[in-house]
Amino acid sequence: MIKVSDTAKKKVIELMNDDDFNPNTDYVRVGVKSGGCSGLSYDLKFDKTKADDDKVFEDNNIKIIVDKKSFLYLIGTTLEYSGGLNGTGFVFNNPNANRTCGCGESFSL
Repeated sequence: MIKVSDTAKKKVIELMNDDDFNPNTDYVRVGVKSGGCSGLSYDLKFDKTKADDDKVFEDNNIKIIVDKKSFLYLIGTTLEYSGGLNGTGFVFNNPNANRTCGCGESFSL
């Protein structure tokens, strides 16, 4: 399960509308890929379709899809949005990460 904070929900809806996606029917695709200073990095994009092997979640009225490979890395993660002085953007609070980089965009297990 992936959770979505209230601040992330507001920003997701705003960005989806700006990019011609419908927050009521389309998805936020969250994944993990190799790279970043800690070994793995997060991938976040909008998608209108899901694959047969995607895991589908809904939290805080946001539909999320995760590919099967990324799912194991993301169990229990909360998607948040930070608009503070240290930078603006989505933040992944991942309880599975043993180490994260300073920018918060990559991690290792």
